[in-house]
Amino acid sequence: MRIEILDEAREDLIEGFRFYETREPGLGSYFIDCLFSDIDSLLLFAGIHPVVCGYHRSLSKRFPCAVYYSIEGDLVRVFAILDCRKNPLWIRKRLIGSD
Repeated sequence: MRIEILDEAREDLIEGFRFYETREPGLGSYFIDCLFSDIDSLLLFAGIHPVVCGYHRSLSKRFPCAVYYSIEGDLVRVFAILDCRKNPLWIRKRLIGSD
């Protein structure tokens, strides 16, 4: 099994890093470490998460974020990493718009 993080999801990670780093120095790095750990866990647990807007949704263990991904053969493709505190309509539009 392999994991591919699409450019849009990488941008989500950078945006999250910047947000948390402005709150407290070092928190952005902790955010990145935690999210990569959550993404790495997909090597074992991909496919067990509920499907939301056509993507599996894995909730982060430490931050209010969700990792949206699909499985294509032995490839886990991460499409988005979104803050769960955002408006659900915005999240839905973002996910449906990335098809």
